[in-house]
Amino acid sequence: MPQPHVVDLQPDSVSVSNLLRRQLLAHPTLALATVLVAATAFLYLPSLRNQFVNYDDPAYVLRNTHVLQGLSWKNIAWALSSTAEANWHPLTWLSHMADVQLFRLNPAGHHFANLLLHVCNVLLLFLLLRAATSSALSSAVVAALFAVHPLNVESVAWVAERKSLLSTFFMFLAFWAWGGFLRDRSIARYAVTASLFALSLMAKPMTITFPFLLLLADYWPLCRARRNNVVEDPVSMLFVEKIPLFAMSALSAAVTVYAQHAGGALGTTAALPFKWRIENAIYSYAVYLFKAVWPSKLAVFYPHPEGSLGLWKVILAGALVLAITGLFYFHRRRRYLIVGWLWFLGTLFPVIGIVQVGRQGWADRYAYIPLIGIFVVLMWLGSELLQRAHISRQLAGTAVVAMIVGYASISYRQIHYWHDSYTLFSRALEVTTNNSIAEDNLGEALVELGHPELAIPHFRAAVRISPTTATPYYNLGTLFQMQDRLEEAKRQYLSALQYSSDSQELAQTHNNLGALLMRTGNLPEAKSHFDAALAIDPNKVNSLLGRGMVEYRQNALDGALEDFIRASAVDPSPLASFWIGRVLEDKGRSREAAISYEQALRMSPNLHEAQERLDVLRSRLDR
Repeated sequence: MPQPHVVDLQPDSVSVSNLLRRQLLAHPTLALATVLVAATAFLYLPSLRNQFVNYDDPAYVLRNTHVLQGLSWKNIAWALSSTAEANWHPLTWLSHMADVQLFRLNPAGHHFANLLLHVCNVLLLFLLLRAATSSALSSAVVAALFAVHPLNVESVAWVAERKSLLSTFFMFLAFWAWGGFLRDRSIARYAVTASLFALSLMAKPMTITFPFLLLLADYWPLCRARRNNVVEDPVSMLFVEKIPLFAMSALSAAVTVYAQHAGGALGTTAALPFKWRIENAIYSYAVYLFKAVWPSKLAVFYPHPEGSLGLWKVILAGALVLAITGLFYFHRRRRYLIVGWLWFLGTLFPVIGIVQVGRQGWADRYAYIPLIGIFVVLMWLGSELLQRAHISRQLAGTAVVAMIVGYASISYRQIHYWHDSYTLFSRALEVTTNNSIAEDNLGEALVELGHPELAIPHFRAAVRISPTTATPYYNLGTLFQMQDRLEEAKRQYLSALQYSSDSQELAQTHNNLGALLMRTGNLPEAKSHFDAALAIDPNKVNSLLGRGMVEYRQNALDGALEDFIRASAVDPSPLASFWIGRVLEDKGRSREAAISYEQALRMSPNLHEAQERLDVLRSRLDR
């Protein structure tokens, strides 16, 4: 009897793998894109286990009341008008609000958003170069270096640096849209480019150099000004067509200066003489170039040398930059040389420190876009030299893979330094000297870990290194206030007020000093500090509550009631409702007071004093 024929419905794994391999070989762009995405995601996967850090993350997420409320029309309006953190970047604020809406305060979700944006940027860079140069392999190597280079870890592993990733993402999309405009010169396509460029600027204004980069792309790889020794587009037209984009850059620069002035960030420019800033700017170009090749001793913050640079260092750095510029200009027939080098120099210029914001000398995150120019030079020049030297593809490929793996291994370790504030700033103190920011933030990390006594030496070191910086004084004052060392806390707060130029820090210092003075019974002086805090930030809830308590103790019940109601309107809380009830009770409005106590208890059922006063009021009302 013949056996029935059985059809095997299970897929042949060997056949599937062979089919996949044939498909990838037939579509090298798809294969390379797949490898880039997978490798980038795998490298940065450990960042999803990292925490928030105490450097900018609180201001951008953890303590920002608008961000913590998530997306709403009110918060969207705030994002569009705010110059908080000395920047106008509404798209960045909206991005953080969306993260809170999706992930609450789970740091893994916020880090995942950064990772996703970086993966998209790597993929877009590869596709842009592939489309412009028709060289898939060289484009992939540039994108791979961009994906794994250790200098780029800061932009990806730091939640507050979302702005760099987001700005780059929309700049790459604007490049793609510009390519569409060159194929079909319509107003609609130009408008798409301008809109994407605007979104990039609304995330971070560093991309104001975008029109300049388009001109570089006209020279290479698009070669629009001359093709086969025939002028295709007059050079003047290449500038004219970009005038609206240059106007957008100028407007963004003006808004940025206004925002930085409003936030007190330009105080550093006044504090650092122009000579120091020029010297550091020249030296910084050499530093970025060196770290692009040899990324060692990376830190979240590098102190500004503030005039301590030796003249020989500045001269040597300037000579290096001029020599490379002259060499590449001499070999300008290889257009990629001068284009890649000018990309590096030009995109760094807005953050090179001539207009100084903060006390850093340079920063890894500033290299996120500029490094692309160095990678282009390295790859295209390397390919040409290898061909001339008749080096085998296998040997060249091995060298490239070794370089990428070497950078990736450094990045992998660097990602782990970003695990939390303690590891991040401990590492910064290991690789830098006289770093007041690292000392101060390490002290804050130790306080958060429950070791305040270990934090005090770091705060004092920060004061010693930078005696005119307010934050270490403020942190010492807060720590002493927690320890009931009120006189010492008061001295530190007064020093912080003397040196602070940041409006939010000023408001918080006034608030804390007001609370301290109220505790010691000095009500008039306490009220004056609450008034000062509210003059800076009229919606500062703690200061409204503090001033209301002072007014209550001074029997100024109408003023107290007004402040408590305003505090409740800004941020409804059981404490505000309780104090509204106390004032109403003292004014003889017992039924309204009972309602306020009930509201306080709905928000905080364990607020025993509210329950006690509500019980007294109810018995009185029953009688």
